[in-house]
Amino acid sequence: MGDETGPMARERRLQGLIARLPHRVQGAIVWLRERHRWWVRIPAGLLLIVGGCLAILPFLGLWMLPLGIVLLADDLPSLNRLTGRWLAWIEQHRPHWIVGR
Repeated sequence: MGDETGPMARERRLQGLIARLPHRVQGAIVWLRERHRWWVRIPAGLLLIVGGCLAILPFLGLWMLPLGIVLLADDLPSLNRLTGRWLAWIEQHRPHWIVGR
């Protein structure tokens, strides 16, 4: 499975990572990723990226950076390829991070 490429493999891997999140966070991510929520997803992704860059502050963290990029990738094809490669790397090197393999 680790050698799969393309949007279906990216989505499967992303769903596996989302399934590991706490239920409240899962619900928020699923809600944000709905196709017609682009008007919320883009600003949320940008804010998460900025928050990730400000990880030195106590209430922000580096975890916000990849989450923001993943949210923006739903609307920007160039980021889609990047996140697809990230997810493939995660599946190959940290398979326990992805549920439902």
